[in-house]
Amino acid sequence: MDLSSLKPADGSVKRQGKRVGRGQGSGKGGTATRGHKGAKSRSGYSKKIGFEGGQMPLQRRVPKFGFTNINRKEYQGVNLDVLQQLVDDKKIEGTVDFETLIGLGLVGKNEMVKILGRGELKAKLKVSAHKFTATAAKAIEAAGGEVVTM
Repeated sequence: MDLSSLKPADGSVKRQGKRVGRGQGSGKGGTATRGHKGAKSRSGYSKKIGFEGGQMPLQRRVPKFGFTNINRKEYQGVNLDVLQQLVDDKKIEGTVDFETLIGLGLVGKNEMVKILGRGELKAKLKVSAHKFTATAAKAIEAAGGEVVTM
């Protein structure tokens, strides 16, 4: 081993790309591979999202209609048959509250819960939620349970 056989470890040295815009002597000076004029040749250029080269973008070509209510409240539905299944699986007993539903992964912590009336409930449960459908509330009370609106 001598000084003439020394070389860097494999993978430690990267071949850097072409150094553009560093003078005429480099062969990549002048326009620095950007071509002549136009937005892409300028510094700070970034294409807008949806830009189609000057053609009218799809977002503006397609007709708009309808109305979006900014005050709309979205509820995450939980059906009675899901509650009954949880009782059968011995995952809940007695009371069902918001924290229980979050813990079981049925709803997210920032969502509002609405109990829906699909299926039948045989277990006696005290259910607390943000909203109930009329059939769900009736079914819970018919099973001897209690409905608590949050």
